Amino acid sequence: MPHPKPDPIADGRESVWDYPRPPRVEADSRRVVVEFAGAVIADSTSAFRVLETSHPPVFYIAPEDVKVEFLLASTKTSYCEFKGESRYYDIVVGDRVSKSAAWCYPEPDSGFERIQYAIAFYPGRVDKVTVDGEIVIPQPGEFYGGWITSEIAGPFKGEPGSGGW
Repeated sequence: MPHPKPDPIADGRESVWDYPRPPRVEADSRRVVVEFAGAVIADSTSAFRVLETSHPPVFYIAPEDVKVEFLLASTKTSYCEFKGESRYYDIVVGDRVSKSAAWCYPEPDSGFERIQYAIAFYPGRVDKVTVDGEIVIPQPGEFYGGWITSEIAGPFKGEPGSGGW
């Protein structure tokens, strides 16, 4: 079933259907902030966006911009055909825990070296994520970690009718 493709030029937004496959990594200097249980977990102006066809961007934040003391290694891993094997982390702040709320690629495949050890967060598993002050909307679907902002247009993988991927 073909996906309706918005006209991003007409409304000034990027279409996720114009993002590449395999994905592309690009530097992003906007301020990204991740909050959970009253704590700022990450605050960066030197993140990377990973852009992949049909997905909202995922922002990866350098470990030095993340309060890693709130991250607890999980036993969960997953595999991306482009980036390789990922490692997951629970976020623990006081008595609040968000399971598998963050992930990274300790040994990413060729082409993704810039995100080695950088941490990505599921916007739906933390209390608040912002990009230059704009509140991020989580990508639909439990598996996906995309960050939806006003600059991008869908439909997005994970939405009802998106083919069930």
